[in-house]
Amino acid sequence: MKLRNRLLLLTLVLLTSGGTLPLASAGDDDWRDLHQEVKEGHLVGIGEIMDWLEARYDGEILEVELEQEKGQIEYEVEMIGPQGQVVEFEFDATNGELLSVEGVNIEAMKKSP
Repeated sequence: MKLRNRLLLLTLVLLTSGGTLPLASAGDDDWRDLHQEVKEGHLVGIGEIMDWLEARYDGEILEVELEQEKGQIEYEVEMIGPQGQVVEFEFDATNGELLSVEGVNIEAMKKSP
């Protein structure tokens, strides 16, 4: 995928009980738990989110976080657009639904249908 090939930085972070647990190591139990949740269909894989973004927006991914807030698990994806604008997309990690988009000049990043 074009977007994946241009991936600058992928950081997965799981926030639990006010703490931060990096999920960068394949040996981490938290990483295995997350992988199992995706495998069992409880969470959408990040690949699906990246495919959705690539189909609709021009830009490069800077960072991805997986957060749990108020009982809801969300992906937060930060992208940089072709004009240097930084935009954050929030997705429901259980179904892939786009929850919000924040940033400057978002319309310039949208691809034509």
